[in-house]
Amino acid sequence: MYIGAKIFSWEEPCVFDTNGWDLKPGDIAIVNYDSGIDNALVTKTGAVPKDKDKEISRIVRKANAPDLEICQRNHEKEVEAVGLCREMVKKRNLSMKVVDAHFSFDGSKVTFSFIAEKRVDFRELVKDLSKQFQRSIRLQQIGSRDEAKGKGGFGACGRSLCCMKFSGALQSVTIEDARLQQMGQRGSDRLSGLCDRLRCCLAFESEQYKKNLQDFPRERQEVKWENKKGIVVDRNIMMRVVTVEFEDKSKKKLSIDNIRFNRES
Repeated sequence: MYIGAKIFSWEEPCVFDTNGWDLKPGDIAIVNYDSGIDNALVTKTGAVPKDKDKEISRIVRKANAPDLEICQRNHEKEVEAVGLCREMVKKRNLSMKVVDAHFSFDGSKVTFSFIAEKRVDFRELVKDLSKQFQRSIRLQQIGSRDEAKGKGGFGACGRSLCCMKFSGALQSVTIEDARLQQMGQRGSDRLSGLCDRLRCCLAFESEQYKKNLQDFPRERQEVKWENKKGIVVDRNIMMRVVTVEFEDKSKKKLSIDNIRFNRES
């Protein structure tokens, strides 16, 4: 049997062979990982290996009481490590935001996650960290959405963040998705999530909006209603209504089923 378990909060679960251990989501497992021993949070059971030809690591054991104490001590050290790393980053004037730290269960390495808009030369920082912690140091660049996914929270809708619910690579969201849904003028504060990026939910209905728009005339396109001609000055995609301005400058909202226009233009 296989399980999905997360070593790092910001990464997708890795697949492990349970090796006969009875595990369920929420359990902590001790696993073979990256040439060492680490702890992982079980997120799902019955996970199917993505590549069955690839050798799958086995669970060492389900975490016992002493193991959980080690995990707790490591977590306490991680909080302190983030603060120390941020001080070093500030001292070296590096353009990067340190997000989190992770001590491997066997104590052999420390992984720091960070966000940076541009390429960062952190070679000297690694030397500083290696000297401070006397362990192998790994710096992992992540995206702001990965940070939100790892830390969790709630969106403006009151539900858990979308990035926490869906597995796999996070879907790309563009300002075109917002414009398509007639939300482009609402301001960045209303379009952005906790990660300060465009909300994931903007991508969910884009394809449906694109499909619905096939039934609509373009903005400024000429249309006919009864015996009058006018141009489209606004479109309500969900209501399937357009606002038409006629030659006498009067305006009227009309169902797209009640107007005629050249669909090939």
